[in-house]
Amino acid sequence: MLGWPAAAASAAPAAAAPPPLVAVTIVGAPETVYSPARGACDGDDVPDANARAFRDAEGHVVLFAMHMKNRALRGPDFDRLALDCTPPLASRGDPDPARYDDASWITATWTEDGRRVEALLHHEYRANTHPGRCTHRDYLACWYNTVVAARSADGGRSFQRDSPPAVVAAPPFRQEVGQGRHRGFFNPSNIFGEGRHRYMMTSSTGWAGQPGGPCLFRTDTPDRPESWLAFDGRAFSIRFGDPYRDAPKPKPCQVLAPFPAPVGAVVRHRASGAWIAVFQARADGRLFPQSGFYTTASRDLLHWDEPRLLLAGATLYDDPCGAGGSLVNYPSIIDRNARGRNFDDIGDTADLYFTRLAVEGCRVTSDRELLRRRLAIKVL
Repeated sequence: MLGWPAAAASAAPAAAAPPPLVAVTIVGAPETVYSPARGACDGDDVPDANARAFRDAEGHVVLFAMHMKNRALRGPDFDRLALDCTPPLASRGDPDPARYDDASWITATWTEDGRRVEALLHHEYRANTHPGRCTHRDYLACWYNTVVAARSADGGRSFQRDSPPAVVAAPPFRQEVGQGRHRGFFNPSNIFGEGRHRYMMTSSTGWAGQPGGPCLFRTDTPDRPESWLAFDGRAFSIRFGDPYRDAPKPKPCQVLAPFPAPVGAVVRHRASGAWIAVFQARADGRLFPQSGFYTTASRDLLHWDEPRLLLAGATLYDDPCGAGGSLVNYPSIIDRNARGRNFDDIGDTADLYFTRLAVEGCRVTSDRELLRRRLAIKVL
């Protein structure tokens, strides 16, 4: 995995307030949340996704951030997390792309009561691993990405997929179309709420008529995957359905600036109401003078402030040959004292969660750790 019928639609405000000025500063040294050397159940237990957490019905913390066996870290609080060795959602390597069960990561969760949990999955159909399914051999040239849904009735200890599969966001074509490059929707952000609405961002690779970049989705009923609608520039009106069961012809969703890559997480500052997003970027000499993690802020989730560097460092989007021995990836922000069960709100302090990946020469290895660093947040 790389770090790259519905509710009635409502129009966005004609004019939006300017984004707030938010200062997010690292004030703490790195702490190890999870290291495979000490806590793994097997060789697949490496951090490989943005950290997502919720409180279960007993008030314990459940945190997903692992590889595609999707094991969770569980504990009474964030300082006492341990890996649960029971895989709650297996990736079966199914060669039929219409079943959306090749390789899946739990990348977003939402729960109202700590028992019933809705999940969004970053699903990869890796056609190069299935004979006759791709005209190329390269991984990325055969990679077809979708966002699908799964659900749990036991606090995230096991997840079930719907039959037929519950597709939240898919490109309007099947996996054999356009081979030769990465295609689809990938890396959903966390799910975050305001009033009755639930939101998430997920990135498009871009295709004819659809620009590449993150789009904003909304639903009032996260337990109905078909109710997720993307913003078209005026309203939440676009359903990116299942091209194996429908004939979707959606109009483009609006790509949001200034994000050059998937959005790691979006949280809301409790005192001010400001939305804060964290993401990673490669240095471009313009908007992003250095590679690393950046933050930006918004009042309405559509208009975002100029990004500010949070943590400098080579990311998974940089050349590993010049990384100096490690990369950083998968940023997320979590306030351990959040008032909401889904940790989508923050106060004036929070934690940056991210993965550090070891590099040997020019090779990114599976030697990884999940780290956190304390943050101070000030809305000006």
